[in-house]
Amino acid sequence: MSAGALTRDDVERGYNNRAAVADHPYWLDQFAQRSRDAVAALSPLRDVRYGSGPKETLDLFVPAEGARGTLLFIHGGYWRALDKADHSFVAPLFVDAGLAVAVINYDLCPDVTIATIVEQCRRAVGWTVREGPRHGAPAPLVIAGHSAGGHLATWAAYQPEVSVHGVVSLAGCVDLHLTRDLQLGDGAAEALLGSAPEAVWRAADPSMLGPSPVPVRLVHGAADDRVPVEISESYQAAAGEGVSLQVLAGCGHFELIDPSSAYFRHTVAAVAALLA
Repeated sequence: MSAGALTRDDVERGYNNRAAVADHPYWLDQFAQRSRDAVAALSPLRDVRYGSGPKETLDLFVPAEGARGTLLFIHGGYWRALDKADHSFVAPLFVDAGLAVAVINYDLCPDVTIATIVEQCRRAVGWTVREGPRHGAPAPLVIAGHSAGGHLATWAAYQPEVSVHGVVSLAGCVDLHLTRDLQLGDGAAEALLGSAPEAVWRAADPSMLGPSPVPVRLVHGAADDRVPVEISESYQAAAGEGVSLQVLAGCGHFELIDPSSAYFRHTVAAVAALLA
């Protein structure tokens, strides 16, 4: 089934993650506790400002023996929820592998639009490239993100003046134009995307971007019924060569970033491949 063949219900289920996942409170509680543990164990440099926006900050985890590269991670939450403090749990395995990890924050919808969030993520990437090395976060740099963060990761790489080695999009909501018809109550698509159609869809439809300037690894769980694989297939078709898609059998939406699961090893491997 192509992305164009998705029904309204398919898209609603795909993008309205909390409505689709009865056990999402369990996962969010697990990730919050693991994040507290990661901060206690690794003592990151916290709330480093990369821009002037209220939430334009990042936490930086650096290996004690020096890093061989850097991962910048962008959290999900449907562009309107969650925080970098909920996602520190991604850092330990990468730090153990010799990478610095920057976990970033951004302002949330409806206070800002997704187009603004994209620009904030680009600023975070630019800051990390310019300023990261003096804080122990050297090149090469890979960007990764989960769910809404997977969308933001792909867009943040479109910066010709900034050197990025690649992107890993984990269950990414990468074909954002499908939100046009969602029924989201107080988080309606207009609040998420803004009201100027031309500017909105320049910051939404992957076909507007052209070929990806860097290698992109799309990773999806086959059991993820909230972000259909067809959404990544649509992005892959629009972005052209250099974009690969891996579908993991039996893997759900949150299992993909669960450090205690075997699936997370695929995430680590995808990042390592881009840094090789």
